[in-house]
Amino acid sequence: MQSQQDSGIKRQIELPWSEAFKMSMKSIRIRFWRSMITAAGIFLGIAFLQTVLTTSAILEGIGEGYDEMLKLRQSWLVVMSLLVSTVGVVNSMLMSVTERYREIGTMKCLGALDKLVVKLFLIEAALTGIVASVAGSLVGMLGMLLVHWIRFGSRFGPAFADQLGRLGSNLVLGIAVGSVLAILAAFYPAWRASKMPPAAALRSEF
Repeated sequence: MQSQQDSGIKRQIELPWSEAFKMSMKSIRIRFWRSMITAAGIFLGIAFLQTVLTTSAILEGIGEGYDEMLKLRQSWLVVMSLLVSTVGVVNSMLMSVTERYREIGTMKCLGALDKLVVKLFLIEAALTGIVASVAGSLVGMLGMLLVHWIRFGSRFGPAFADQLGRLGSNLVLGIAVGSVLAILAAFYPAWRASKMPPAAALRSEF
């Protein structure tokens, strides 16, 4: 009898992914500007990544290579920009956890499992990361294509056609990198939120 009751409770508090998705979307709308701050870091990092990748592709298509030292410096800058973006996401998500102490405490007092709390935060991070990565990739790539079109004129067209497949791969790569970084950066804040004692969260002044 006890196991049946436990099973019934479990079914009540384990929300399907579709419901968790709706809750995450609602949270993003409520905290729109906080979400934009999180997205901005990813957007800038991925946009810079795309400027480097696009420039490399177009120059190789035209027949003008990079100096090796320049490649190393740009690679280093890309890595640093992505690390800064990741740290920014972690910080923003931690602040989001702090602002939502009472909400998290209420959910846990009503029977929410730890993994439900983790699921909600990770979905929010994934949605933010995907949107920011798509926007950053498009802006970075299109911006550099415009710059190189103005710079090289008639030589740009053949180079662009020759490197079209590579540019498409770079676009997918940028979206994937930004999305994965956003999710990885959200793991610790999500875990911290899930381990929050309900009574302590409800007593919080936030």
